[in-house]
Amino acid sequence: MKAIVVSQPGSPEVLQYREVPTPKVKPGWSLVKVKGFGINHSEIFTREGKSPSVKFPRILGIEAVGEVAETSDPTRFQVGQPVAAIMGEMGRAFDGGYAEYALLPNQHIFPVETSLSWEELAAVPETYYTAYGIVKGLQVKPDDRILVRAATSGVGLASLKLIRALNRHNEVVGTTRSPEKRAQLIQAGFDGALVVAAEIPVDEKFDKIVELVGPLTLRDSMQHLSPYGIVNMTGELGNQWTLPEFDPITDMPNDTYVTGFSSGDVTSGKFQEMLDFVTAHHIDVAPEKVFSLEETRLAHEYLASRQSFGKVVVMTGL
Repeated sequence: MKAIVVSQPGSPEVLQYREVPTPKVKPGWSLVKVKGFGINHSEIFTREGKSPSVKFPRILGIEAVGEVAETSDPTRFQVGQPVAAIMGEMGRAFDGGYAEYALLPNQHIFPVETSLSWEELAAVPETYYTAYGIVKGLQVKPDDRILVRAATSGVGLASLKLIRALNRHNEVVGTTRSPEKRAQLIQAGFDGALVVAAEIPVDEKFDKIVELVGPLTLRDSMQHLSPYGIVNMTGELGNQWTLPEFDPITDMPNDTYVTGFSSGDVTSGKFQEMLDFVTAHHIDVAPEKVFSLEETRLAHEYLASRQSFGKVVVMTGL
């Protein structure tokens, strides 16, 4: 099979398009014929060597969609059945979705019922499951004023679409570091767009905040919560993984709340619930950019560039 193999950490050039043996099914695992997969910032971090637990060589990819090719559990899976897979150390402890076939643990493979095309479905698993968990955790109420930090990211735009689907008359504002992307955010459906590098203007207040930059800007976000407001810190796009010397008493304004969401908390039922919500509300999940497997290096370069906007996917059949 063809796959993208990383033999050592480094720049996008280490993503090698190669022919490798197709994995053999073993007890507890099934072979998935990959139709497509999303590109995620966490995979860029791993490629750069910022995931100390990952051993190389490795086929990256924390998500994939496709069909069951062969299974060790015929009571649960049928050959040709549409499935999705995310997380569970996929692409980290074992080879992931950057390939024509992926051998995956049965517990991390989820049968799906959907009318989405393969290209649309490839944009959904990690991005929309994460955004769905974030929006649920924010407990969005009618007329809440909501801020999405790193709004041009795939999860940022997905969060906007899910909030709009709730139809609760919310004002949603996005942030970007790039003045050129402000108009893109407005066109995408945001009511306003703030061009900020780190700190939000002092007089801005929000009932709910989607914090995707992460610990780098979390302290600032907390200062912009209205009374009883909630910030959900899920992303780590600021390349900072922890918040040193965090003191809830001094760092958090009174009567405000911080929560988070891990897409590792996934089950077949929860994943299908998210898919059903997307279908019921006719949410446009089409990716912003589509690459072929051979072009995976270009997909990484695009996502890491200042031009990136929204979800990037790779389709194996192109």
